[in-house]
Parts: sequence; C-alpha cells; structure tokens
Amino acid sequence: MSALRKVLELESVGADVWVGFGYGPAGKRAFGGQFLAQSLAAAAASLTDPAADVAPTSLHLQFLRTGEAVEPTEYTVERTHDGRTAMTRRVVARQAGKILTTATVSFSRPLPGPEHGNRGALPHDPAELDRTGPPGPAPGLPLDELDIRVADEGAGPEFVRRLWWRATVALPEDALLHACAMLFVTDVYMIDPALQVHGHSMRARTHRSGTTDAAVWFHRRVHADRWNLVESRSPAGARGRGVVTASLLGADGDICATLVQEGLIAERESSSTTTK
Repeated sequence: MSALRKVLELESVGADVWVGFGYGPAGKRAFGGQFLAQSLAAAAASLTDPAADVAPTSLHLQFLRTGEAVEPTEYTVERTHDGRTAMTRRVVARQAGKILTTATVSFSRPLPGPEHGNRGALPHDPAELDRTGPPGPAPGLPLDELDIRVADEGAGPEFVRRLWWRATVALPEDALLHACAMLFVTDVYMIDPALQVHGHSMRARTHRSGTTDAAVWFHRRVHADRWNLVESRSPAGARGRGVVTASLLGADGDICATLVQEGLIAERESSSTTTK
C-alpha cells in the first residue's frame, strides 16, 4: 500500500473509535492535513447507512494542540444526528490522551435543485508548468506520490496562489477517499497567502504561522488522481491572524469545494531581553 493510502485509511479499534497514522520523520510536528483527512474518514466510517449517494457536505475543524508526526492518533466519533437526508458527526482527535483537534462533519443525500459554479477556461495548463513541489519543506507529505506545481501571481493585496496538484499513485474508485486526499494535500502552506500579502512567507519563518481553524464545503466529487487547482487569496488579516479563502477546481473548471482557513501570522518575539 502506498504511503498516501496508509494515511487516509483508518483502523477500527472499538465502537466509534478509529486510529490513524501520520507520515513524516520522528520529532516533527504532525501535518495539519492529516487531521482534516482522517477526521472526515472517521466521521464517514460511523455512518449507519453509508449508501452510495451519501456524500460529505461540510467539515469545520479547530486545531487546539500540535501533534507528533509518527504517533498514532485516536479519533472518537459522536453520532450527533441521523436524518432522512442529512447526517452530522462530531470528531475528537487525541494523542496520548490529549485533545488535538475537534471537528464537525456533515453529510447529505443529493436533492434536486439549480446548479452553478464552473469557471470555464483556467489560467494555466498544468502540464506546461514546472514541477515545483510545495512552496516550502513538507515532511508530512509523501512527495514522491504527488505532483505539485505552484504558479503564484501578483503581489500585495493582489497576491493569488495557484497550486496545481494530483496524486500519482493508483487510487480506488472511492469518492470519499478522494475527498480525504484533497483535504490532506490542500492544507500544505494554506495560510501562506496571508503572509504573502505583506511580502513575507511561511518558508522564511519570519512570523509565527499555522492554521487555527479550517472549514470546507464540498460541492462536487473530487478526483484526486486528476489535475486539481487550489486558487487562494487572503482578504483580511489583523490581531496576529489572517484568513485565506480558496476554491478547489477540477481541470474542467468545475468548483468542487470551497475552503476557508484562519491562522496565525504573528510577529516572532525578539530573543533579546531587557534588564531592569
């Protein structure tokens, strides 16, 4: 099994309790995308009627503590609501008994209604872009199983990040697994545009940075083994925090998901001390 599949597939260890494993060297902080993906996987595994037409509609997750990359993470699921067309779960992630993240995940069956959300022609052909990899070091990602190509544009308030990605390993035809893969990959340097607006970056480590809250709304099926584009901007930042909004688009221009993150962009404290 590929490293990507190992991260996305959980092990049942009890009633509504699952364990997931991360990727990355010992001593490193666990990658945030791991908790997003595994929280969705745990919530879906608890569905009492996991019919083929049930799909995730939203996920809202708060990062409370950092975790260890190689430590197993336990996910406990509360079956908050099971309705005729909609279901909701609360998921708590723990390592060594300490709560790391809490999430609310909703699912629904499709209903008839109007549809919109196709951008038409996209600004690049990813096949013609350089294979840049992520915007900085990413030990939490199995980069030999992912093709990532970044084509940023603009500066200051006009900065736009365009991150193309696809999995290069074989994935089964499981819509949920592809949605989990999307959550895992797209968290990489997601809060970076909030710093880029001011000419900084997460890679430069000039500021304390990291995600505190993440929200995703799923509109259409994601195909993780095809080209996808994350197009993100930061509309606001204040009080040492910034917000980033993004669209996840398929290569055909369909908007498959909307993503929003809040994170720290706080100045680092000076290492010098003042003697009184």
